[in-house]
Amino acid sequence: MRGIDFAGQWLCPLAEHALWWPAERALIVADLHLEKASALAATGQMLPPYDSIDTVNRLVGLARQYDARQIFALGDSFHDKAGPERLPPAARAALHQLAQHVAFAWVEGNHDANAAITDHLPGVLCGDMVVGTLNLVHIARETPPDAGRGEISGHYHPKIRVRHRGQHIARPCFVLSERQMILPAFGTLTGGLDAASAAMAHLGPREALIPVGSALHRLPIGAVRNGQRHYGRNAAVLAK
Repeated sequence: MRGIDFAGQWLCPLAEHALWWPAERALIVADLHLEKASALAATGQMLPPYDSIDTVNRLVGLARQYDARQIFALGDSFHDKAGPERLPPAARAALHQLAQHVAFAWVEGNHDANAAITDHLPGVLCGDMVVGTLNLVHIARETPPDAGRGEISGHYHPKIRVRHRGQHIARPCFVLSERQMILPAFGTLTGGLDAASAAMAHLGPREALIPVGSALHRLPIGAVRNGQRHYGRNAAVLAK
């Protein structure tokens, strides 16, 4: 299976915006933002209220496809702290059924801080997690972990944005530096931030990982020239 060696672990970035960790039979996901539509509805922004069930169904399908035994959700699993109470019965039931075979660990994010997730859903709730040589957190730290360790996070919803043959193209991506990795958002109703944004500059030299078909493309994060991010011929993979 295509993948990368990160902190001594073989990890597989998936086109479904999740990370598969074969040795632990674990899926790592970030930023589900469940119940975002209902949160926006409370402010008068009316969207179809099906984001949660779609996100949950995709997570369940992925767990079954890989026969996962663990799911690590790296924060902002809900869009606000009251989200777990609003989760539709069908989505709640699907997660409880999945938990018969899969252990859930929920890392607290900034959106779902103080949310009583485990009052409504199975699993454990924590701040940060240490699993083997990996630190699982919501927001990438300003300084990388010690040598031999790796950090995996979410929060930024990274996307790679380029102009190719007259088209503006954006695609969710993984962002990788020497000891830190940022996952794309898994949730159905999520936007994204340019992977070349200054918000992620503290990672230092970094590249975008883009699973396409059976290949894993690695694109260095390009500099700005004439207002555009440039990735050379590699930009063509985004148009596939």
